[in-house]
Amino acid sequence: MSNSTADTGNAAAALVELKGLKKYYEVKGSLRRAGGHVKAVDGVDLDILRGETLGLVGESGCGKSTLGRAILRLEEPTGGSVMFDGTDVLRQTRKQMIPLRARMQIIFQDPYSSLNPRQTVGQIIGEGLVIHGMGSKAERLDRVRYLMDKVGLRPGHIGRYPHEFSGGQRQRIGVARALALQPELIICDEPVSALDVSIQAQVINLLMDLQDEFNLTYLFVSHDLSVVRHISDRVAVMYLGRIVELADKNELYANPCHPYTRILLKAAPVAAVDVVPQREGLKGELPTPLNPPSGCHFHPRCPEATPRCAAETPALTTLENGHRVRCFLYSEETI
Repeated sequence: MSNSTADTGNAAAALVELKGLKKYYEVKGSLRRAGGHVKAVDGVDLDILRGETLGLVGESGCGKSTLGRAILRLEEPTGGSVMFDGTDVLRQTRKQMIPLRARMQIIFQDPYSSLNPRQTVGQIIGEGLVIHGMGSKAERLDRVRYLMDKVGLRPGHIGRYPHEFSGGQRQRIGVARALALQPELIICDEPVSALDVSIQAQVINLLMDLQDEFNLTYLFVSHDLSVVRHISDRVAVMYLGRIVELADKNELYANPCHPYTRILLKAAPVAAVDVVPQREGLKGELPTPLNPPSGCHFHPRCPEATPRCAAETPALTTLENGHRVRCFLYSEETI
């Protein structure tokens, strides 16, 4: 894949376009006094370009997985729009969503709980084919065996159950299931975080090979910055429901602009034994999305915050090379 396509302004090449996407959860019971809603995704504007891997990073609880699920309507968005290949996903009826769902799939984080223990591998991978009425029984069986071979599983194990496989093998089953309906978009929801490091590399390389072969588009959700750097074309950084930075991966890692991004990169583990990582770290805990800070959500933890940051919400400002950042340090008045 070439990063030359990763132009944030190239809307014509976008497979997915998010405008003001929100997902709020109503608070019930005693917690209602703290606020009316948990703002998991709070007005996200984002494009995913056809054929690219867009990495989505941020701390646990920032809304990354919820954003991915909202795109697929596994979580029903509260507001905004999701355009998939020119179709407004949120305006589709349940019946109209059926053909769209074949084109958008997900790989879940947990390779254990995401597979039905009462189904065989063949039933798990082929379930979507049955639901969508694709092919005869023999054709579906051939498709399942083909996919098992593609993801590195033995087709002869088609009759086995999930408990007979290792964690890495189970995730390969999840990958095969996602591929079954020949989708265009796959949401990878932290697909390697539950695996051993040695297995992670194998699954990441598998995903990259499959993307090249089947011309797939990925939204790759992760908190591991090294994994994201390896697999992504562009990287979006999320903080408390908002995108705070978006750039080509090489640009972002070489020239991080948002204070949050800079701290994340400095705190990331370094593989080289002769390099001492700079453990700057973040001040305080991630604020609750039930009652987020005013203005820029990051200002209570930001070493460069000013009074303006608490009073106003910065917009995403576009810099050179399509680099976008949500920070008053780079607002239109200061650049």
